[in-house]
Amino acid sequence: MTESDEDRADALFHALADRTRRDIMRRVLAGEHSVSVLAAKYEMSFAAVQKHVAVLEKAGLITKRRNGREQLASGDVEAVRSVASMLTELEQVWRGRIARIDELIASDTKED
Repeated sequence: MTESDEDRADALFHALADRTRRDIMRRVLAGEHSVSVLAAKYEMSFAAVQKHVAVLEKAGLITKRRNGREQLASGDVEAVRSVASMLTELEQVWRGRIARIDELIASDTKED
């Protein structure tokens, strides 16, 4: 991965590290929501929810558009797929390592 890919991965995983942001993602992937409607779902200030939305937007996980006075947020499915792809790559690395450990254990057992 290039440095910019690593920076993107950092931003994506940072954005998804927070429970509230993951919940917001689930909501906006299901359909477009105004930020005020999203904010009404949480026991925090509107400004706090706006900050969560801004982190998700900066990571490229959601897009916002204006409709009059409202800001409407929707999830970017392709960005979520890129996160899933990164996790799949990591899983393959670890599966390879575990398979190698299993091989070493099996060969050690045969030598006894």
